[in-house]
Amino acid sequence: MDDREQERTMNKTALMNAWAGFWEGRTAREKTLLTWGGAVIGVVVVYSVLWAPAQQGRAQLRETLPAMRHQIAQMTAQADEARSLAAAAQGVPPTGGALKDALTASLTQNGLAGAQVQLAGDAVSIDLKNVSFPAWTMWLDDARRQFKVHPTQTHVTALKADGQVDVSATLQSAAARGG
Repeated sequence: MDDREQERTMNKTALMNAWAGFWEGRTAREKTLLTWGGAVIGVVVVYSVLWAPAQQGRAQLRETLPAMRHQIAQMTAQADEARSLAAAAQGVPPTGGALKDALTASLTQNGLAGAQVQLAGDAVSIDLKNVSFPAWTMWLDDARRQFKVHPTQTHVTALKADGQVDVSATLQSAAARGG
């Protein structure tokens, strides 16, 4: 047994001896009053620390729960509406002249100015000279998603400068293809 354990044992023994000395010095009536007083204090402490806060919390939840359920129902309805609106927002992709104008504006916005954009039946023909290949592929991917176009024909010619190309592509709207 080490010193700490001995010290604890001695402290425990001293405390028990002090309590026994105190308790033995009380009359039967004092012992009864102390016992009942301790029990009452214990009940008051348990009630005030454990029971009362739990009861108050339950009452508060009982009051706020219907409002929370109403909010959840509203949020669910709004989420459903947002999903349906998102599907409706997809809409019909542009075709013909509207597609040509949209692609021209998009090319300019993405720094691919100078493109020759022409309407070729139900498709749009794009010719670009000396453009960055990564910029072209990123634009094509964005156009594919945004305008729902698919390249039906593409010809890319590498130039002497690294990453620079000449591009000739024909894009067709998914609506024009029937899909």
